[in-house]
Amino acid sequence: MTLQDVRAALLAGGLGERMGRLTDAMCKPLVPYAASCRLVDFSVANAARSGVPEVVLLSMHRERDLIDHLTSHWDGRGVRVNFGPHDELVRSGGLAAGAPLPPRPAESGTADALLNNAEYLFAPGARDVLVQHADHVYVFDYGPMVAAHRAAGADATIGVQRIERRFVHLFGMVDVDADLRVRRLVEKPAEPTSDLVFTAFCLFRADVLEEVLTSLAALGENGWQHDISRDVLPVMIRDGRRVLAHPISGYWADIGTVERYHLEQMRLLDRPFPLPPETLPRTLADAPPRFVPHLRSLVGAGADVPPGAVVRSSLLYPGCVLEPGAEVDRSVVLPGARVRAGARLSGAVAAVGEDVTGMRTGLADLKPA
Repeated sequence: MTLQDVRAALLAGGLGERMGRLTDAMCKPLVPYAASCRLVDFSVANAARSGVPEVVLLSMHRERDLIDHLTSHWDGRGVRVNFGPHDELVRSGGLAAGAPLPPRPAESGTADALLNNAEYLFAPGARDVLVQHADHVYVFDYGPMVAAHRAAGADATIGVQRIERRFVHLFGMVDVDADLRVRRLVEKPAEPTSDLVFTAFCLFRADVLEEVLTSLAALGENGWQHDISRDVLPVMIRDGRRVLAHPISGYWADIGTVERYHLEQMRLLDRPFPLPPETLPRTLADAPPRFVPHLRSLVGAGADVPPGAVVRSSLLYPGCVLEPGAEVDRSVVLPGARVRAGARLSGAVAAVGEDVTGMRTGLADLKPA
């Protein structure tokens, strides 16, 4: 089916504080992933693959870097990226290299991001709004989800998936009836009672979403939590709106912490591949990473394992360097990182541009202070 009347809203404004040192010098959506791309590239690639014509960027933190990346790799390449209040400035060529963007009002949550960009999201031509996140990893065609959403006459349709119970507290826990109608959505439950979670990408009828946002905004600054999962969807469920769940099969991951960042990339090495290398977006290099069976590792284009280096079950990114005598085990070596002769990484991450000279086990050095 055609998705020409679907408009995507890409939420990319978080600080990424739980990612520790990985976000010291870059916004979370630009953190490299899978030896091939950056986190934000998955959602944009999914929109382009599905035939969604326009993605509206909803960003606040280090957004100039994000705009530069999306302009270089995505805008006009299968999808138009709308930069919201900065769109005219970006397209006019009036934004000089390195120049800061004009300041904008602060946002308290994801629903604020929708409200502040309402004129772009609800402009004529959008029947449904697809809400995406810039730190979710999955390869997906939204077409069947849109078809099911419209066939059921839903006001909202949310993606759901079963995950390990120990991670449910990081997500929105979902309770559904036998017909997949959502009865309850509990954001970050302290004591989860289910392993079904909200994948946080969802479809709204554009007119319904605009109406609900307007009613919430009328409550005033302190009358709500300014959040899609804590306000918009619960209000719709409470008011009897038709909110349906759409089960998502296959690999999906929300990269919220350093631990998840490492764990989920280790999962990419499983056979069969959760995300085959050829399906990954490619923004770090023109060629996909290659799986090297005898190393059981994913090696990015241009990366090399010299004689004398030992690599096991790891991801080596384009632009990283291993010296002879280096040892890398169950680790992630990001672009520009160098692992010196005699250095050893075990269950660790070498950050962008880092010079690794000693022995390191685990992720403690990356975690937030």
